[in-house]
Order: sequence, then structure tokens, then C-alpha cells
Amino acid sequence: MIKNNFKIAWRNILKNKGVFLLNILGLATGITSCLLLTLFITDELSYDKFNEQSDRIARVVFRGKVGGEVMKEAVVMAPVAQTLKEEFPEVADATRIRRVGTPKISYGNTVYRNSRFAYVDPNFFEIFTLPVVRGNSVNPLGEPNSIVLTRDEARKYFGDTDPIGKELLVGENHEPFRVTAIIDKVPENSHFHFDMFASMLGYLPAKGTSWTKSDFFTYLLLNKGTDIRSVENKLPSVVESHMGPQLKDEIGMSFADFTKDNQIGLFLQPLTEIHLNSDFASASELEQGGDIKYIYIFGAVGIFMLCIACINFMNLSTATAAKRAKEVGIRKVLGSEKIQLVYQFLTESFIATCIATVIGILVVILILPLFNDLSGKAIDLSFLLQYRVWLLLFLMIAGISLAAGAYPAFVLSSFAPVSALKNKFFTGKGTKTLRNGLVVFQFVISAGLIFATLVVGRQMSYIQNKNIGYEREQILVLRDAYLLGNNQTAFKNEILKDPRVKNITTSSYLPAGPSNNSMSGIFLNGNYQRRMFYYDVDEHYLPVMGMELVAGRNFSKDFGRDSLKIIINETATEVLGFKDDPIGKTLVRDTDNGGEELTVIGVVKDFHFKSLHQQIDPLILRNNPYGGLILRTTVADMSGLIESIRGTWNKFDSGEPFTYTVLDDSYRETYHAEQKMGDILRIFALLTIFIACLGLFGLVTFTTEQRLKEIGIRKVLGSNVPQIVTLLSKDFLKLILLSFTIAFPLGYYFMDRWLRDFAYRTEMAWWVFVLAALITMLIAMITIGFKSIKAALENPVKSLKTE
Repeated sequence: MIKNNFKIAWRNILKNKGVFLLNILGLATGITSCLLLTLFITDELSYDKFNEQSDRIARVVFRGKVGGEVMKEAVVMAPVAQTLKEEFPEVADATRIRRVGTPKISYGNTVYRNSRFAYVDPNFFEIFTLPVVRGNSVNPLGEPNSIVLTRDEARKYFGDTDPIGKELLVGENHEPFRVTAIIDKVPENSHFHFDMFASMLGYLPAKGTSWTKSDFFTYLLLNKGTDIRSVENKLPSVVESHMGPQLKDEIGMSFADFTKDNQIGLFLQPLTEIHLNSDFASASELEQGGDIKYIYIFGAVGIFMLCIACINFMNLSTATAAKRAKEVGIRKVLGSEKIQLVYQFLTESFIATCIATVIGILVVILILPLFNDLSGKAIDLSFLLQYRVWLLLFLMIAGISLAAGAYPAFVLSSFAPVSALKNKFFTGKGTKTLRNGLVVFQFVISAGLIFATLVVGRQMSYIQNKNIGYEREQILVLRDAYLLGNNQTAFKNEILKDPRVKNITTSSYLPAGPSNNSMSGIFLNGNYQRRMFYYDVDEHYLPVMGMELVAGRNFSKDFGRDSLKIIINETATEVLGFKDDPIGKTLVRDTDNGGEELTVIGVVKDFHFKSLHQQIDPLILRNNPYGGLILRTTVADMSGLIESIRGTWNKFDSGEPFTYTVLDDSYRETYHAEQKMGDILRIFALLTIFIACLGLFGLVTFTTEQRLKEIGIRKVLGSNVPQIVTLLSKDFLKLILLSFTIAFPLGYYFMDRWLRDFAYRTEMAWWVFVLAALITMLIAMITIGFKSIKAALENPVKSLKTE
């Protein structure tokens, strides 16, 4: 019987190739989209779970609110790890990471500056699962100046020779580090990626005892069965007992008095939540993480696309019911029972689903590299070897076969034999209501996704076009120019001769992209206020960056070095209470050598030196230039200028590689994650619309089949094509309009929550709703019009003749 069902099913498929191809196209598109989104979501949810003890690892973070400053930092103080290990029996072990960036690495006569370097505690590889593939696997960092490299990093320096025991020179002081072990690589789904792990032993900052300066990413390994929140509840007492005395020494206030108006404390963050659930600024994190909201969004999109594809199958199958009516009638007359017919139609659904799934898998394999480029992932084909994937595919085939085939099977198998043989079958009011509901559901999703795509695009446009307080175009950044040492001034003067270079400033501080980040505690009249960011710049910084002074003057050599003079931004004037008359006011900046009294000589207009996700913070600019060079150029296309500067750099024969960045590119990179998510959402919104239109096409086909004789009679009585098209379209357009009343409130709610992540954001203007509605209506009208016009142009004689 099963073999016979498959044989008949295949014959019917070949007989109705058009409907079958539409079904396959819709299902394959839905399955492909669902598989890709599932891969994306699975990858995002897998972060840090490769660690065998991931469920027991927690990161210690710092949060607080002091003097209006909201403090959220992923780094904590140097002694926290050892203190918690000693005082908390629940803590089995603790380890730290201190990132250094990309220091100078020398081996032989070759210099490198692109290796991601970090100091870690000797027990680091006992807590994190990064297996040693060569060298000392027991305690590779047990001695000072020992270092572990990834396999690719070792090959970069040593080629195919054995790296164990060889020395690398790190930093400007050429500190020697001996290679003790090689690991394969840090997995892609990790919240940190380093090429080199150096031992913290012998690293002086790691021995610091300060409880007020945070520089170390600290992780605890908890005992099995330990409740993370129970440990977290004990942290306030540790903070008070260890930070309190130091706080009193530094700001002259007891911990109890300080915390009356301020809040500070340590908290725990499960390792597996770091990637998706952190709310720390990207500068405070080891790497930019993901966002759990995108998991919810893409998960919903994947499920909805699959649902819409199943709905299409149902609509297209029942739309061709008239063509199957006689077959059903003859089968019933010949003795077929209803359950046999149900099995027959479910078999057809199963075959279509299997074919669509195979096509979907093949498409996923083909476009996976493109999807990886789009999403920034590194998913490979090894996912096909996982039993979970095959289980998912099996459940998907079974689920889709039932979901898409059950309704048509029961509807078609319910036709009465006499009515079916006369082509007089009935679909009741309940069936019509269900169809209408499915149309509304499809276009709620489609219109909602179009609206979301427009909002995301509008926010990205807002980010790119917002007045951010400085001119980011035509700025070239040479961050490593300081490596020329005493030749930096000569290099600067040489490139200033190029007419394409308008001006140059010396600073390591940038409002976008890689930048130094410095903060100091600020005192007024002997009272601690809060921490503030500060930039070390020269007198050329404001004009090069195109920043505007709103009060006072710029730094100038006419007034000496101005080393104790500062310029503050507008926000700082409000925070410090200097808004009415800031010029000449003084404040004290906390330094390692005590306090430094600074005098305000100017106020710069607020500019965004952090992401638009965050409010502008108070900022101090000091006349203390150091670091690289920032160039204001007069050319939009910098390629020629860059090559010219490269040639000048090479003349100084420093042995250092020439590197540069364009500030505009760095600014865009800040919002790369949002841009990627917007691109993904746009593509899947288009695919959703495409699948929904296939379903709409099915419904229009069904309606046309039902009303063929009515259309013929109307044409004989004088109705023209536009009247016929309007007759067939109006009911669907009403349903689509109804879908807007559901889609747009839901869209507004979810996009408003997304926009709240930006301190500076666009508004959801009324015309965005109108545009989303018009786009949806236009696409629907094209779909409806194609079939409706074809039906209206049919010869009425054809539809009116009877057999």
C-alpha cells in the first residue's frame, strides 16, 4: 500500500507540475531560511560553551553610580581574584586576563605588530579549555616570561621548525619570552581571541594591591553545585572591607558615608552569558559581543517563515481542489475510505517536503560562505555531521509534512462522491475564515518585517548623517607614528610639505575606532565629584578634528605650553556646575603623585567620542601631546596620498611597518554589528514577502477556480477587465489592510525597544508606517493582479460550457 501511495503521489506530482514547483519553491525557501537562521542562532548561543567547566565559570564585574556617573566595567581590581579565592570556600579557583593590545614582537630581524597579546595567570589553561597540542601541557605558564602561542601564530614566527624553547622579544624594551607550549587556536565562539598568552608571573601590575583601579578581567571557577547568586550576595562585605580603607585614604571619606549617595559593587556574570547579555561599553569588553534581542528576532523570523511556507502549501493544494475532485469521487465510489485518501495526500506532502528539504540543504551549502560574510560568522559544513542537525531535519520533515499536508488531506478527502464527480464541492464558512486568518497572519509578518527593516535602515542613516560634533571625513590616522622616536617631528614636517595635507595634530586619542582611553577622579573644593575622561592633545587637535569652541580659547604656544590649562566639553560644564561662567574655574585631577590643579581656558562644543548607544560624558582636554599623528587632508580619495606617505615613512628606515586608518571607516566600524543585523533582516524580510506572495497567489488561484462561471456570466453581461480584477481583489486587500492594524502596533513596540539601546536615535515618523503599508500593498497588488487579469481575460465560453 505504501509503495502504491508513493507511485500515485509521484504521478499526481508530474500531472500538476506548476503547483508542485510553486510548493517546492515556497517550502525550499522557507526551509533554507530557517536552516540559516538556526545556524546563526545556534552559533550565537554556543559562545564559551566549548569550555568543559563553562557552567561553573563566572566573571567578576564592577557596577556603580557615583556623582551621576553610571559605572559599568567588565574589568576589576588586581587583588580581587586572590581575595575571593582565599575568603570564599565556594570559589575553587580564580584566574585573570590583562589585555595588552598588539605590542611590538621581534624574532631575529623581523618585527611584527599584529599579534593579539594578553597576560594571564598560570592557572588559566586549567580553567579554560584550550588544550595544548605541543610542549608543556601540565603547567606551561608556571615560570615568569613564559608564553603560549596558537598554532598559526607559531607558524608565523618559526615556520615549520619546532617553536618550543625559542624566545620572542616583546615590547619596545625587547623583553624576552620563552615559548613553552602551543595550542590549536581559540575557538571562534569565544568571547576573547588572543594569539599569545604570556605568564602573569613577573608582571608588576598583577601584583598591585589597589582596590580603586580596575584593569583585570577576572574569572572564578565555582565548586560544583554552587549557586552563583549566593556567592554574589557575599560580595558587598568584601568590597567594604577591602575597598573602604583605601577609599578613605584617597578621597577622605568613609565607605559608609560614600555609599549614602553613591553605589558601587562587584557582581558575577555567568561565562555563557557574556557574549549575548553584557551591557558594558565595547571599550570595556575584550571583544564586541552579540545581542540577545537579535536571537529573539531571528528566531521568530525563522519560525514565521517556515509557518508561512506551510500555509502556502495548504493554500496551493486546496486551490487546485477542483482538479482533484473527480479523482476523489472515483476513488470513493470504488471503495476507498477516507483514511486511505488522507494517507495518499499526506504522502504527496511528504514527497514535496523531502525534495524541498534536500534543495534547502544544497542551497545552504552553496550560499554558506556568502552568509558567513554577511553575518560575520565562521560556520563550516561540519554542522552536517552533527546528530542534532539530522534529528532537527527529521523533525522538520515530519512536522512540515503534517502541518502543510494535513489540512488539504482532510479537506479533499471529505468531498462527497456525487458532488465531487459533478465538480460541486463545498468549502464552508469555517474554511473561509481559516483562509482569511492565514492571509492576515502572513501579511502581519510581512508588513511587520518591512516596517522593521525601514526603521533599522533609518537608524543606520541617522547614525551616518548625524552631526557628531567633529568632521570625520578626510582624516587620516597614523597611530604608530610615535615608533619613529626622534624622527617623528622630521616625518611630520616632511608630510606637511604635501599640499594634500592641510594640518596635523599629535595625539593618541580619537573619538572613533582604536583610541587611548584615560579617566581620572575629579575634585572640587576638596570634595570628590566623579571620574572624567580626558584627552591628551595639542593646539592643532580642535582645528584638525573640526571641533567648535563655544567659549574661551584654544591651546596656544603664545601662552607657553599651557600644561596645566584645560578645555572641557559642554557636558562637563553642567556636571561641574560651571555652566554660567566656566572660564578661569579650577578643578583638581587625581594622579599617582597626588592632585594636579587644572584651570579651564575654553569650552568645546559637545562631540560624540563614544558610541551613539551612550550619552555624551564629561570630557577634559589637556595640552599634553603624545602618540601618533592625525592628518586633516584635502582629498576624498586618499589612496595616492597614502602611498606617498608610505614612501616617506620608508625613507626613515625604522624597521617598523607602515600602518594607517581612515577615521570615517573607523566610525562606520563602530556600528558594524547593527549594520550586519540590518542587512540580514532586510534579506529575510524580502524572502518572507516572497513566500507570502506565493501563498496569496494560491488563494487568488483558489478564488478564481471557484468563481470561473460567475466571471464568465459577468463578462457576457458586459463587465470589463478592471471590474473583474476589482471583484477578485477587494476581499484580499481588505484582509491586507486588516493585517496592518496588527502588524504596525507590534512593529512599533518591538522596534521601540530596539531603539532604546541608542541614546541618540531617530523617531518612528508617521510616514514610515505609510511607506511600509504602500510597499506591502504594491507587492500584494502585483501578485493578485497577475492571476486576476489572467482570469478576467479568459474567454467566457470556456468557463460557461458544461460537460
